[in-house]
Amino acid sequence: MSIRIGLVGCGRWGKHILRDLLSLGAEVRVTCLSEATAAEARKAGAHDAGTTLPVSGAVDAYVVATPTATHAVVLDGLVGTGRPIFVEKPMTADVASARRLAKAAPSTLFVMDKWRYHPAIEAMRQEAASGAIGDVLAIRTSRWQWSNPHRDVSPLWILAPHDLSISLHILGRIPPLRQALTLVPGRAELGLIAVLADELAQVTVEIGTMSPTHRRRCLVVGTKASLELEDAHDDRILVRHGAPGDHAATAKVIPVGTEMPLLAELRAFLAHVRGEGPPPLSAADEGLQVVTRLAEIEAELSRVPLG
Repeated sequence: MSIRIGLVGCGRWGKHILRDLLSLGAEVRVTCLSEATAAEARKAGAHDAGTTLPVSGAVDAYVVATPTATHAVVLDGLVGTGRPIFVEKPMTADVASARRLAKAAPSTLFVMDKWRYHPAIEAMRQEAASGAIGDVLAIRTSRWQWSNPHRDVSPLWILAPHDLSISLHILGRIPPLRQALTLVPGRAELGLIAVLADELAQVTVEIGTMSPTHRRRCLVVGTKASLELEDAHDDRILVRHGAPGDHAATAKVIPVGTEMPLLAELRAFLAHVRGEGPPPLSAADEGLQVVTRLAEIEAELSRVPLG
């Protein structure tokens, strides 16, 4: 029997979620804002689509892909059903609602942090966990593109959740915020650098929306080796074994495959809903951690608008 999924939102990103849910054999009922979008969803293969939510008894779980600014109100209407919920990152756009929802649905609300399912990031986690790179000293991520297609929240809330979730995945934590600077004075929407650090490791997050190219990179520096993903679509990570700066360090490549993270995270969610797998990565409490750090970065930028 197919898992019945209520997909709330089927716009620019939601249509990709619909595609992958269908490819995984789910029966999808779509809720969207317009009849035109509903018609497109039905044409794409949705079991049903309309502008009102299906009753909870008609679905086994929900996936939420509405604009970030609407996440809280949508989730408030769903957590009472007791059904598992997979919401696009970030969980909400403010700390108060994230805290409320994490308390209301600690075991049924999960966040779609797709970079935790990226094969390269998982390979980096495994290398770090095995001790092959020694102690992790630093993580540096770069996430650049041209413009921000989302009008409801700033690029910080769209791009940085990926990088904070990478920290969660590799380190098992998000260190405290130490510094945040804009790249253009007074223009946080164009780009920023945030430094998060504790006594063990530093995480540097760099995002921006003024690059002619679309670029995603992740560097992990350990006491025994460094790892790097040069591009989001690469099928390998680069490894240099040796202490940082060691000119005799040896290089190698670790193949990681090319499975799309969205498909991987939806497969994991469906397995959990069927009772055949563990809960998805990024439970509600971790979603709250990400939202808290985002709010701290935003507050710091508003206090120190320097480039």
